[in-house]
Amino acid sequence: MGTYAISSSIKAVCVLVFVLATTTSSQNTRCPFDLLYHLGDGVFDNGNAIANMQHGSRLPAAKLPYGNTHPGNPTGRWSDGLLDIDYGAQGLGFPEITAYLSENISSANAIMFAVARSPVLDSTFFTSRGIRIPPYTVSLSIQMSWFKKYLNTICSTPADRANKLANALFLFGDVEANDITYSLIQGKSLQQVRSYIPYVTKAQINAAREVIKMGATRVILPGNAPLGCYPFILAELASVNPADYDNMGCLKSVNDLIVLKNKDLQQAIEGLRKEFPSTFIMYADFYNSELSLIRETAISGKCFVVQIVMM
Repeated sequence: MGTYAISSSIKAVCVLVFVLATTTSSQNTRCPFDLLYHLGDGVFDNGNAIANMQHGSRLPAAKLPYGNTHPGNPTGRWSDGLLDIDYGAQGLGFPEITAYLSENISSANAIMFAVARSPVLDSTFFTSRGIRIPPYTVSLSIQMSWFKKYLNTICSTPADRANKLANALFLFGDVEANDITYSLIQGKSLQQVRSYIPYVTKAQINAAREVIKMGATRVILPGNAPLGCYPFILAELASVNPADYDNMGCLKSVNDLIVLKNKDLQQAIEGLRKEFPSTFIMYADFYNSELSLIRETAISGKCFVVQIVMM
C-alpha cells in the first residue's frame, strides 16, 4: 500500500492547539475570561481516568514512561509530557489545568473533566448495540453531572452561578471520535455508524445548551479529526484494495464519514446560535487543520505547529 499518512517511519507529529479568544478591543490583549472548563477524552485527560476506578493505578497512564518528561513521574496524562491543553491553557494565562478528581479543585481556575477513551453517548447506547467500552470511561452526560456537582460547591444561588459562568470558556471535545471508533473497530458497518451521528450531535448540543442556560457565554465545540488517517484505524480496517485509500494513505470511507459527522455538528451549531444569539458559540475545525498537518508532515517529516480554525 505504500507509506501511510501517519506511519512508523514518522517518529513524531507535533500538534500544538492554541485557542484564540475574541477580545473586545484590538488594544486589549487580556483574555476576556477568567475560568476554563473542559469536557472530553484522553487527548485532554490529565488525571481523571486513573482516579475514576478501583484499579485505576493499573492503567498505562499511571506508569512510566507516561509523565517521564513532565513532571517526572506519572500523573495520569496519556503522554510523557505536557498535553495540547496544557500549552493552550498556558497560552491563555492559566499556569495549570486541574483534573476534576484531584484534590482542592474549589480554588482552581482551569478544571479538566475529561476522561481517557470516553464517548459522548452513555454506556446503555453501546450495550444495546453490542459495543464494548472500557469500564473507566465517563460519558459526556456524566461529565456534565460532575460539572454541576462542582458548580454547586462554589455557587450558592443561580445568580452566583450565572456570574461565575459569564467569566468562563467552555471546551467540549474532541470526544465524539470514540463513539465512532469503538463502533468501527468492533465490526459495525459505515452505514450503521452513520446512523449514530444524530444521537452524538444531539448529546453535544444538549450539553452546550445546558451550560448556556446556566449562564455560560463562551462555548467551543470541536469537530472530529480525520480518523481515516490514524494508525489504529488503518491497522484495524486495512483493505487490500488500493482504491480505498487517498493519496496520503488515509481511508477515504472513514474520512468521508467524519466529514458528514462534522457537517451535522456545524448545522446544529448554527441552530444553537439562533437560539442564543448573544452567546459566543464556535466550531473548531480539527479536521482540516489536522489534515493539513498530516499532508505536510507526510511530505517533509517535519514537526509543525497548527492553529485550529474557529468558525
